[in-house]
Amino acid sequence: MYDGRKGSPSPLQQAIHLLPLAGEAAELRLTQRLAERGMTRAHLTMLAALAEHGPHAKPDLAARCGLSLTDALPVVASLLAGRLVEAFPVHIDRRHEVVMVNAAGREALDLLHAEAAAAQDDLLRPLTRGERAQLNALLRRVCAAADRTTGAGAPRTEAVAQS
Repeated sequence: MYDGRKGSPSPLQQAIHLLPLAGEAAELRLTQRLAERGMTRAHLTMLAALAEHGPHAKPDLAARCGLSLTDALPVVASLLAGRLVEAFPVHIDRRHEVVMVNAAGREALDLLHAEAAAAQDDLLRPLTRGERAQLNALLRRVCAAADRTTGAGAPRTEAVAQS
């Protein structure tokens, strides 16, 4: 048993250690559910960014999603191949394209959001509905405070926040 301050839990049972473990468990569940649909978190994030913020040039979309252009291009290609987004030339030389989500992409996004909700339900199964709401409220406060002090606490897109 931890022999530090009287009545305090072991440091390994405190939030600073438990939050990353819970995050890893959540990420694994979400990754598995998305993989069953042939998708990744990057697919989810890109579709959500396009649905929420409208058409983007590929470099801008990559930046919004927190990806390098090199990592983003295969995801965009996959979304184009799956006919979930469309690309349109925007300059006379036709070298620059804007990507936008289409109706099939919006339907896919709804399905991916449902998968994220199911992954969350699986992870939070031991909690009551009230405890889940309280946990979400507390985590939002922690992330908002972290964002104010370090700029690192807030999710990049609504998709991350909803998942």
